[in-house]
Amino acid sequence: MSTFCVLRTRCFLRQVFPGLPAAMHKHYSLDVSAPLLRTESYVDGRWVPAASVFPVLDPATGKEIARVSDCGPAEAKQAVDAAYKAFQSWKQYTAKERSVLLRKWFDLVTLHKEDLAKLITFESGKPIKESLGEIAYSASFLEWFSEEARRVYGDIVPSPAKDRKILLLKQPVGVASIITPWNFPSAMITRKVGAALAVGCTVVVKPAEDTPLSALALAELAEQAGIPAGVFNVVPCSREKTPSVGQVLCTDPLVAKISFTGSTATGKVLLKMAADTVKKASMELGGHAPFIVFDSADVDQAVAGAMGSKFRNSGQTCVCSNRFLVQSGIHDRFMEKLGQTMDAELRLGHGSEPDTTQGPLINARAAEKVAHQISDAVSRGAKVLKGGKRLEGSYMEPTLLADVTTDMLCTREETFGPLLPVIRFDKEEEALAIANACNVGLAGYLYSQDVSQMWRVAEALEVGIVGVNEGLLSTPEATFGGVKQSGLGREGSKYGIDEYLEVKYMCFGGLKP
Repeated sequence: MSTFCVLRTRCFLRQVFPGLPAAMHKHYSLDVSAPLLRTESYVDGRWVPAASVFPVLDPATGKEIARVSDCGPAEAKQAVDAAYKAFQSWKQYTAKERSVLLRKWFDLVTLHKEDLAKLITFESGKPIKESLGEIAYSASFLEWFSEEARRVYGDIVPSPAKDRKILLLKQPVGVASIITPWNFPSAMITRKVGAALAVGCTVVVKPAEDTPLSALALAELAEQAGIPAGVFNVVPCSREKTPSVGQVLCTDPLVAKISFTGSTATGKVLLKMAADTVKKASMELGGHAPFIVFDSADVDQAVAGAMGSKFRNSGQTCVCSNRFLVQSGIHDRFMEKLGQTMDAELRLGHGSEPDTTQGPLINARAAEKVAHQISDAVSRGAKVLKGGKRLEGSYMEPTLLADVTTDMLCTREETFGPLLPVIRFDKEEEALAIANACNVGLAGYLYSQDVSQMWRVAEALEVGIVGVNEGLLSTPEATFGGVKQSGLGREGSKYGIDEYLEVKYMCFGGLKP
């Protein structure tokens, strides 16, 4: 098999990252099979260059790993037209035929998991073990929706009139614009596209400008799986061209549906653009997850949950715990155990190193945001128990804060970084009031051994996803989505497929009894 090898720089971090492990002071190479490292847009079954390109950087070193086609509104319109044309035939495929093709796609993603994981690590900074986990997660949606494709059932409804029959049919909405984030550059595509293709929709994917390589690799494997031309299209673009491309994808009359994962602010902009043509919309937006530890909790279990929920992907997931509320009776034991576990388990480094658990943040702006939240908290009386330092580039030390209060910035806005602020509370009602005092509600977590309290608090939390004594929740079998300003609709599970369907009522009249 031929290999495409992008040579990395000799690491410049010896002087500027003295706290990082020796593994950082090396050459790093992105070494994947040539067909999977695609750099052109994928439209109507063809690899299409653009008039210009934009760089994709390794966030660990800041060095360029590829140059990708910088699509604009014209290319986006071509992709929409191709998807609309393909929809006319794709919707006529039987459910079994679509199921078989999705299953082939799943098999190919699984077969190439190592190379796909390397792409994620080099373009997003995610540790390789987590990247491999993401590919398994990504593939699982193709598997799940390949199975759900054959279970899109309508209804025969008893009629009030003897001469009529009432049928409710489910049909695909049409072309879907899929706009995805950088933190899960593979899984956020398959979670949306798997459902869309399963029911007969076609799609145009606009990946995040930081992580287009994963999307283009999925396009290569979709083609190998036999997904017809125009059914799956990818239009990468730079940050500068994102607004104009997004406008096409959200306003073109041929687009029937938009699905977006990203910030609440951007989601509101897209919804406004989609409103003029009244498009169906799914929005998975920002979170601000509370993590509540009650006195009855198992400390070891709670600490393990906190580590997984906070430090996975260096704190850059939309369901990461953002506000830790720990009851007074268990507070000191929890803090001591948590600090010890952070020292024992967290390792900063390049994501390609097998012992790395904490890679860089996606860019310097992300690190600046975390550093600003820490300085704000300290200025208001918080104590830094672990970490607290902004390192060079986009690295940030995993940080544990004590004596945190609700007036601090880290408790009022999503962090998206490895900052763990702990608020002490006395009564359950106090914790719930703090947990629900925000305008978003994606995920929430609670640790307790009191069964009545588990039910009571889980039902009272104003979120779409609750982890009870569990810090890692995502699975294709369950719904994913939030309440309040965390979004609209649900992804995954049997319900996720409904986001790409319309229900048509058919009345057969004049029947002889």
